[in-house]
Amino acid sequence: MASRSYTNFSDLASGDLLDIVPTPRALPRVLKVPGIISDLDGNGSPDGDSDATSSGCRERKIIVANMLPLHAKRDMETGKWSFSLDKDSILPQLKDGFSSETEMLYVGSLKVEIDVTEQEEVAQKLLGEFNCVPTFLPQELQKRFYLGFCKQQLWPLFHYMLPMCPDHGERFDRSLWQAYVSANKIFADKVMEIISPDDDYVWVHDYHLMILPTFLRKRFHRVKLGFFLHSPFPSSEIYRTLPVRDEILRGLLNCDLIGFHTFDYARHFLSCCGRMLGLDYESKRGYIGLEYFGRTVYIKILPVGVHMGRLESVLNLPATSTKVKEIQEQFKGMKVILGVDDMDIFKGISLKLLALEQLLQQRLQLRGKIVLVQIVNPARGSGKDVEEAKKETYLTAKRINEAYGAAGYEPVVLVDRPVPRYEKSAYYAVAECCIVNAVRDGMNLVPYKYIVCRQGTPSMDEALGITKDAPRTSMLVVSEFIGCSPSLSGAIRVNPWDVDAVADALSSAINMSSSEKQLRHEKHYKYVSTHDVAYWARSFTQDLERACRDHYKKRCWAFGLGLGFRVLSLSPSFRRLLTDHAVSSYRKTKRRAIFLDYDGTVVPETSISKMPGPEVLSVLNALCNDPMNTVFIISGRGRKSLSEWLSSCKKLGIAAEHGYFIRWNSAAEWETSSLSADLDWKNTVEPIMNSYTEATDGSSIEYKESALVWHHQDADPDFGSCQAKELLAHLESVLANEPAVVKRGQQIVEVKPQGVSKGLVAEKVLMTMVNGGEPPDFVMCIGDDRSDEDMFESISSFVSGPSFSATPEIFACTVGQKPSKAKYYLNYVSGVLRLLQGLAGASCPKARCVPPHTSFF
Repeated sequence: MASRSYTNFSDLASGDLLDIVPTPRALPRVLKVPGIISDLDGNGSPDGDSDATSSGCRERKIIVANMLPLHAKRDMETGKWSFSLDKDSILPQLKDGFSSETEMLYVGSLKVEIDVTEQEEVAQKLLGEFNCVPTFLPQELQKRFYLGFCKQQLWPLFHYMLPMCPDHGERFDRSLWQAYVSANKIFADKVMEIISPDDDYVWVHDYHLMILPTFLRKRFHRVKLGFFLHSPFPSSEIYRTLPVRDEILRGLLNCDLIGFHTFDYARHFLSCCGRMLGLDYESKRGYIGLEYFGRTVYIKILPVGVHMGRLESVLNLPATSTKVKEIQEQFKGMKVILGVDDMDIFKGISLKLLALEQLLQQRLQLRGKIVLVQIVNPARGSGKDVEEAKKETYLTAKRINEAYGAAGYEPVVLVDRPVPRYEKSAYYAVAECCIVNAVRDGMNLVPYKYIVCRQGTPSMDEALGITKDAPRTSMLVVSEFIGCSPSLSGAIRVNPWDVDAVADALSSAINMSSSEKQLRHEKHYKYVSTHDVAYWARSFTQDLERACRDHYKKRCWAFGLGLGFRVLSLSPSFRRLLTDHAVSSYRKTKRRAIFLDYDGTVVPETSISKMPGPEVLSVLNALCNDPMNTVFIISGRGRKSLSEWLSSCKKLGIAAEHGYFIRWNSAAEWETSSLSADLDWKNTVEPIMNSYTEATDGSSIEYKESALVWHHQDADPDFGSCQAKELLAHLESVLANEPAVVKRGQQIVEVKPQGVSKGLVAEKVLMTMVNGGEPPDFVMCIGDDRSDEDMFESISSFVSGPSFSATPEIFACTVGQKPSKAKYYLNYVSGVLRLLQGLAGASCPKARCVPPHTSFF
């Protein structure tokens, strides 16, 4: 079912949607010249970019996230707001990955509501003291945006939960989607206020802001824009259920670089782009890129790290040492297993407790010797599912403690309160084992923090009562469904749904020898310490800079309405073919050659009926009836179909099966290429294609007189593409010594005779005209497929050769925006028809004078 879209952004950000209070314009966007502020609120330049000279200030990164890394508190006596930096937030930690000269600006919301009358004062204060730019979302919009669409719809879906019934998740609510769009628009407006588009890099974080790139790209076509998704990205079977799936994908594709924690998440995103938008990706020299309307959108796969200095500084606090001693005394003689999770249905807390229950039931000797300390962080969302998860957790813990506890001993200790950083660090340092049992999680840095805290510091060694030379050990049990799992090769990976396997993993972890624990810990610590948050930030921004380095080498055009907006980025020499320009040249010339592909050029590729419409036949006849024109349809289709469909065009030349068969007009005989008369290879190819057809549902074979074509457009996109690659390699090896070539086109694999190509046909037609004493001074060639690139190249080479005393006007044009050897492009088949109608209108009405027929072969 097609997704619903909107014709313009303002429909979604104002009017009938919500009464949004305009944010005060407190910040100039760019300081262009000392003392002169350039306020670019108008439509700007035609391509959406400012041509003004940049300010010349130092390098700047604009970090955009849902929440600013700030704590806010109102003084009850004065009524004034005070703010402090959240040192545990990842956003301010990013600066460690940049040079000291880099200026950081943060755009996001505050965790408290600020009255409209105070917003300007607060904004100036935050900018001056923290380099923060607040968005000030109205309370109702913030609620519908974050707690509504983000937490009730995107978050469950991205964690593989579908709202199959009202009791399990919220059904799609378009009003919440509109709130999401409105919030993203406000964030984008704030970025536009402060950005210097020629100099600044913008880095957007997480699923809350996935369509913000569309708004920024619409305003500044060459904005340097990166995005990192901190949550999982679901498989295409899950994601495709989202009614606004295309809008979100296109939003992300308006970035230059998109980052994911794992290859699985990236693979799912690429699969969605292929299945829903028809995009292909390539891997070149270690980088994955998606071609999107002339722009290459790069994919980055790198898990985020932790801030080593921050963790170690907390370990050195006196409060941490004191807490460590308290924990050691509280659980003296017991091995501590630690869990740190948000109260969330995806964290698997109840499954973890069931595994502990199973372990205690199977190994009675462990009673009184192990304890699971489960720290429960406050839920980030709200709703029935959170309450149910909390209730189940408490009931399960109570049951275990009643069954296996004793006086002074509880196997499960739930710490359900806000736990300060030093206390968590103390638990990390003491725990023999840490278990992360989430059923789905984007990254989860708990294992990394645990490893760093187990490595310790001198002051922590003193608190634990160990020497600085003592071996360091740690043991991890991690779910295979969390983002950090692939990077922790020394951990025991488990399926959290398999309670028996988790129980066995816990047993192995606590009974493992110290020497093996030490080896596993050393391996993990080496990785975590070298792949910290600074490394992550530096690596991402380096790739972002590389992705943006060609921005000003291409021309940009904007097209698409609403959230379907995108930028077409092409070489300066590659431009849209304007009808007026072509008609002007057409009128000035005396002898013309016009070459047209069929499918995807004069007939839409997606059309079920491949017969040309009356408009196409009319314009072809009009062009053919001009005595100055030689018009050819050059197609890969068979001669029978083409001659039948184009039977009313008596003076039209047709080259069928890529030129294996040619006739000058309907009165002439078909001529066959003498280059490859041997077609015995078809007996070898046909059974191979049959076997792939049987194995690939939705595929078929097209039988031509000179060729065989395997089609997979109706097969599963991923499987069809995979099978096509395999078939291509298979046939190339089999036909290595045969007079045949194997080509891959748009959802086809074709085997045809050697020496037969559309380019060769064009050369022969032009040579015939030259030999007849009528060399063309106007050559037009239009096509859409890879095979048409041969025509563009051959025509360019031929007309620059000695056969032509004067170089004719050449209009080589591809259909669709893509890398091409053609100089021009038209967007759609309808554009081709309009162009041909323009030429036909300028044609001479006299009957065409047919030159003496000359054999092509």
